Amino acid sequence: MSADPRVSIHPDSSVLLAAIAARLITKLVDLQDKYGEATIVLTGGTMGIGTLRAVADSPACPAVNWSMVNVWWGDERFVEADSPERNTRQAEEALLNRLPLDPERIHRPGSTDDFPTADDAAADYARRLAEAAAAERETDSAQETGVADSRRQGPSRVPRFDVLLLGVGPDAHVASLFPEMAGIRESERMVVGVQNAPKPPPSRISLTLPAIKSADEVWMLVAGEDKAGAVGLALAGAGPVHVPAAGARGRSRTLWLIDAAAAAKVPEDLVHKEPAST
Repeated sequence: MSADPRVSIHPDSSVLLAAIAARLITKLVDLQDKYGEATIVLTGGTMGIGTLRAVADSPACPAVNWSMVNVWWGDERFVEADSPERNTRQAEEALLNRLPLDPERIHRPGSTDDFPTADDAAADYARRLAEAAAAERETDSAQETGVADSRRQGPSRVPRFDVLLLGVGPDAHVASLFPEMAGIRESERMVVGVQNAPKPPPSRISLTLPAIKSADEVWMLVAGEDKAGAVGLALAGAGPVHVPAAGARGRSRTLWLIDAAAAAKVPEDLVHKEPAST
């Protein structure tokens, strides 16, 4: 089961980034109040990294107990570990290096320093996801919290993902799942290696749609007129093989957080316009 999308439109990208950051901080605090910890899946790109910078700059950032936040990535460029193209490195520079995180809760995908091929790195990432899921099951069975945890419904090969962030490319790709390529057609594996990606660098690893759709909430972060066509197609009911963004949905919530330029072709009945800030 997945949630139908809800669209929130903000006047411009700067307002949008501030709003996403505020929403994310509030969500993490609420999750920790209820469960003691929270898990987020990060994304790269202009909006993904911009969101992390906005979180770092927010005066509310210290309200989160960052030592109890688990961090995964939706995809990664298969390049050297210290490459500036790495989503993980960009995230560290934007936010993570400023926070009192628990190193054992930060789960970086492998690089070319660690593995000979993207497929090998993908297999390792899938293994670590499965191990985290198994550890959660053991913890859940050993504890009686008395709290009904609606997050305990995803596939057993991935841990609970509370919030999964995704950007959308002009071609409607999400993570590193590109239109009509093998990765977007994958229905069994949680992680795939990607070769010959149409966007450089060509080698990547990515969560698949089954893994993405296990998340409790999926937030689509989109700004810019060049994304309007992709956003419109995704929300108009296009199929995910041709429009991967159409297949990204959370179990309990799917939020499209977009600016006015990206919203130009959104069906009117889906729109929830946020008030302009004063």
